[in-house]
Amino acid sequence: MAALRVFSRNLPYLRQQFAALLGNTSPSVKFICVVVVIGYILSFSDDVVNVLSVTPGYLLPPSFQLWSTFTFWFLEIHLWEVIIDIVTVGLCGKLIEPLWGQMEMMKFFILTNFGVAFLTTFYYLVIFACTGQTSYLFDIHVHGLAGYLAAVSVAVKQIMPDHLLIKTPLGKLTNRSLPLLILIVAIILWAIGALEGTYPCMWGSGTILSWIYLRFWQRHTNGTRGDMADNFSFDNFFPTVLQPVVRAIVGPPHRCLVRLGLCSPSPRRVHLALSPRGVTISMPGVEPQDMERRRQIALKALSERLSKTSEQTRQKNLSTKVNMDAVRKMQTSQVIPQFTEPETSKGIQAPPTEATLVDLGPDPTPPITKQS
Repeated sequence: MAALRVFSRNLPYLRQQFAALLGNTSPSVKFICVVVVIGYILSFSDDVVNVLSVTPGYLLPPSFQLWSTFTFWFLEIHLWEVIIDIVTVGLCGKLIEPLWGQMEMMKFFILTNFGVAFLTTFYYLVIFACTGQTSYLFDIHVHGLAGYLAAVSVAVKQIMPDHLLIKTPLGKLTNRSLPLLILIVAIILWAIGALEGTYPCMWGSGTILSWIYLRFWQRHTNGTRGDMADNFSFDNFFPTVLQPVVRAIVGPPHRCLVRLGLCSPSPRRVHLALSPRGVTISMPGVEPQDMERRRQIALKALSERLSKTSEQTRQKNLSTKVNMDAVRKMQTSQVIPQFTEPETSKGIQAPPTEATLVDLGPDPTPPITKQS
């Protein structure tokens, strides 16, 4: 109840921030966010958690609670998870939905969550088969949008793989390494008891399922399927040192799926075509929409870099101008004696002025007066 009081106390501020985040988004995005908030309020009841979440033992026959695969995703028991879910869904509505469309976005949402429920259940069935402990079947409750968050990170990696997130002493963190990094962090937090074990399982399931869908099955507007670009291969999720090992592991299963017709083979040919504008080169796995998307991203990054450079140049010029003005003020503040002729009145010539020259030599001599 203490958490509920904290939530109600901060409700006006959260409503203001969420309204700014969810502005100009589709009704589906707003519906998902509202349902997640309602699910968090209902999660204070243990009976509701048992009914709405996926329990591996009850998802199988004879119980066969398939309806829980459609309700587990909006049930969160921690406030920080609700905030992360809403922020992620809102960013998807502004970044991914304009590129894919509302129907494709909802299709991606449903397929990912439905697949995460079954794949996570399969993980716990394997653990139960290895250990024989029934607690992995009936005491585990799978709930939340962790799998969908992983799927979103994979989609962002596909759209903007080299976008810089943060610079660290160990190197640059980009969208390319985000899914695997969060999975490692989730495993570490689970090992020290700071996170539930279902979170890394759901994150890993969402990463694998979303990559399979985006790599082989997603249909594009030009009639093609998937994204066979080299920078979106499965080994590209791992560091460069481990990529040969990963390719050796996933290579045989991929070839088997290709022979069964479930996956597309990786193209290895470069097509050359003559056009009025010149020679057109088609690289393997690079579709026209991908090239246009990456061109827009490159132009945006170049524009930001040029604006940053011009701002630095303007600040440097402004600093130089300020320093020059300070020097001029210092020079004009010094007193410089000047000789002026006396004013004349009514055409009367003024008497000549006299200038006294003083010799500063070692031998003092009388001053010399000279007519000027």
